[in-house]
Amino acid sequence: MRTPFFFAMATLMTSATVMADSPDYSLTIYSSAQPGQISTDRLANYGGSLPGYALVRDGRKMTLAAGNGVLRFTDVAKRIDPTTVAFESLTDPAGTRVVEQNYQYDLVSSEKLLERYVGEKITVEQLRGNEVENISGTLLSAQGGSLILQRDSGEVLSLSNYSNVSFPSLPGGLITKPTLVWLVNAKLAGSHDTRVSYQTQGMTWWADYNISLRESDDKCSMDLSSWVTIVNQSGGSYPAAQLKLVAGDVNRAPAAQPQALMMRAKGAALAEDSNQGFTESSLFEYHLYTLGRRSDLPDNSTKQLELFPMAVNVACKKQLVFTASPQAGGYWSQPIADQGYAATSQGTVGAYLEFDNKEANQLGVPLPAGRMRVNQASVDGTLEFIGEDVIKHTPRNEAVRIKLGNSFDIVGERRQTGFTMDSAGKIIDESFEISVRNRKKSAATVVVREYLYRWSTWKITDKNHDFDKRDAQTVDFPLSIPADGEAKLTYSVRYTW
Repeated sequence: MRTPFFFAMATLMTSATVMADSPDYSLTIYSSAQPGQISTDRLANYGGSLPGYALVRDGRKMTLAAGNGVLRFTDVAKRIDPTTVAFESLTDPAGTRVVEQNYQYDLVSSEKLLERYVGEKITVEQLRGNEVENISGTLLSAQGGSLILQRDSGEVLSLSNYSNVSFPSLPGGLITKPTLVWLVNAKLAGSHDTRVSYQTQGMTWWADYNISLRESDDKCSMDLSSWVTIVNQSGGSYPAAQLKLVAGDVNRAPAAQPQALMMRAKGAALAEDSNQGFTESSLFEYHLYTLGRRSDLPDNSTKQLELFPMAVNVACKKQLVFTASPQAGGYWSQPIADQGYAATSQGTVGAYLEFDNKEANQLGVPLPAGRMRVNQASVDGTLEFIGEDVIKHTPRNEAVRIKLGNSFDIVGERRQTGFTMDSAGKIIDESFEISVRNRKKSAATVVVREYLYRWSTWKITDKNHDFDKRDAQTVDFPLSIPADGEAKLTYSVRYTW
């Protein structure tokens, strides 16, 4: 069985590579991850397909020579977008300019070494029993896993079973790491504070929210905690990095340059308190969350950080909604005149949780899109999971509404009790009876939500309960149902066109 290649190299590079001490990393991470889109069980398999990217800023001290000089920089992410690279001197920005920029990624491998050494002399080690035989010769071919060598005597050998191959040096053009190469013209010789910036794939983030719910009679309150998950599979590690997260739908053109993004990001101040979490600020039409301390972000890692301190005693409202009618279509070519359409159906009672994202309600902060998980204390005081939902980006002073599941103890059905159409085919009158039963040991308030689906112009002509108009095609009938009791709703609607 063939073992991996080993090779001896006389020299790694013919020119000096700039290595700077104590890199100062700053990362702004952009995400297009939808809540629940990424399987945490398969995180290691995403790599460059992660729905997000990062703008990396790497501050270094570098020594520049006066005039034109070549800089080689190897500390870059494997999944770098080379079209977004920018180099600048902070010490003398006016007197320093990049004349030429290259990205070299022809990395050394056993196949490329063999390819480059066709026609050159190499040494192959082959096991013969317990002995190792060194066979030297000119490499004629390396196709199909076999090596064809010609010895100095003219003898040609075909070797398909070998252990190691030794090469006298690393051929020009092959490198061990992806390398950025700049031709820099500097007026000021000596040490410069520099910054290298680029975009890289293989990074993303998302938000998760945990709610502890408390109920008392018909009221409820909750505690809300929020966490950020950051995934780094960029092929680069960033120790003691300043982290920033952008929430919002950022349009990204192909081969986008990072300078404009970098200039916008400068406006966010880093808090001095080393124990501080994220602070929120505006960034164009988005929201920027800046971590008030530095944090390590190793390659192939998943990190969780608190987004903001727990919000305690947030007032909320639980709502039970009975639905049995089909939703109205977004566009009608003609009214739905089929009498049997949705004439009889059993419905479900969805359990929803609502709260206002306002400062007066212990919140009032922009909430990035994420998954909200809700827990409630059981009779023995332990928290039990009762449901989850996802939210979109939610600005402050807006309401949040999530569905937790369906009620077990409340059931009902809806049946058509009348249907007529006038002779001209321009008016439909339709009546319904809706029965909802509460099998709980306590009273319940249930909202019967009716979608007026036959046509866009309608009017409630008769009813035994008041209703609220929710939107152009939806009405809500609130019903109070006693313990182990039943409520009946009847109404009539007229459609005209």
